[in-house]
Amino acid sequence: MADRFFPNEIPPETSLTPQQDSLSNLLSLPFTTLSDKLKTSAFHLKQTIVNEMWGPSGKRVKDYSLYTGALGTAYLLFKVYQVTKSENDLKLCSDIVKACDSASKDSGRVTFICGRAGVCSLGAVVAKYAGDERLLEHYITQLKEQIKLPSDLPNELLYGRVGFLWACSFLNKHIGKDTISTARMRAVVDEIIKAGRRLANKGRCPLMYEWHGKKYWGAAHGLAGIMHVLIDMELKPDEVEDVRNTLRYMIKNRFSSGNYPSSEGNESDRLVHWCHGAPGVTLTLVKAAQVFGDKEFVQAAVDAGEVVWQRGMLKRVGICHGISGNTYVFLALYRLTGNSEYLYRAKAFACFLFDRAQKLISEGKMHGGDRPYSQFEGIGGMAYLFLDMVEPSTARFPAYEL
Repeated sequence: MADRFFPNEIPPETSLTPQQDSLSNLLSLPFTTLSDKLKTSAFHLKQTIVNEMWGPSGKRVKDYSLYTGALGTAYLLFKVYQVTKSENDLKLCSDIVKACDSASKDSGRVTFICGRAGVCSLGAVVAKYAGDERLLEHYITQLKEQIKLPSDLPNELLYGRVGFLWACSFLNKHIGKDTISTARMRAVVDEIIKAGRRLANKGRCPLMYEWHGKKYWGAAHGLAGIMHVLIDMELKPDEVEDVRNTLRYMIKNRFSSGNYPSSEGNESDRLVHWCHGAPGVTLTLVKAAQVFGDKEFVQAAVDAGEVVWQRGMLKRVGICHGISGNTYVFLALYRLTGNSEYLYRAKAFACFLFDRAQKLISEGKMHGGDRPYSQFEGIGGMAYLFLDMVEPSTARFPAYEL
């Protein structure tokens, strides 16, 4: 199991000794100095990513998704724009989204991370910032009128109903409340709740879902991701209780290590990823603690965070199943608890990436992702994280935390 992650030998902040090694030196820097270094690195990475993901394509997009494709580069550029306020970054972002718009028209995929809803909602937000009312209206109309949810759609985040709902919430947050009406979203929520209760069939867990024949628990395809999005919806009292009791079921049936199974009945305690395991569950528990105020969710989030600290320094760089994504666990716990230890832990993981990731990837000791410049598998997510470290109290896991 240890071959999946590097041993975490980073000392507590109280026993940190500068000059011990390059990583300790980084962690000993004043935060403003460190964040400047991370920001500069992010800008360099951004240029490399744009060159690789956009430059050679001749502006023709094959993979338009935010997960591994061009929309992920646009999403990073929008983040860069929020830091730099550079019109060049915003224009390039808009150009890439337009190419993704053309490429995604007949895809049939409806979610934010892997589908056309991501193109339309990000496109609308970028158009708003650019002051382009015509383009803004184009993207909103496309999402409202052209994206249809088939009856056999799954319910999970990457390809299913909650992935569409997340796009609606993203649009409503950045454009304005009820840009996508509550009634439209409520109709989708009804389908999700109905499907979850039907599969649970009055079992020990109130809501249960399947994707490709497995009852997944994680953020990408399972319970953690579905509950995460449902918490943001306007739910009836009995639905709120179903969501809370589903999370309680997960907490009760976690592994003795504190980690979470990748799917119902799976006894393999191996995966500590956003997509499967404690990291994605932690982010959902943090959301539940903030919205519902239950102390049990706070404690469960803290417990899961310990798993990520011990086993989350993965031999992978990405957001979905790598160190970049796992760093957001500590940023979320820092927001929830105000405990500065979590900010230090986030700095520790980010500094490990800054100090060693490129070298370890080049040496074959760390996986740079099958799509090495992408947002969710590659260094695109690392660049995004470095920018988020500049203002850690406002950091949000990309395309998951609103």
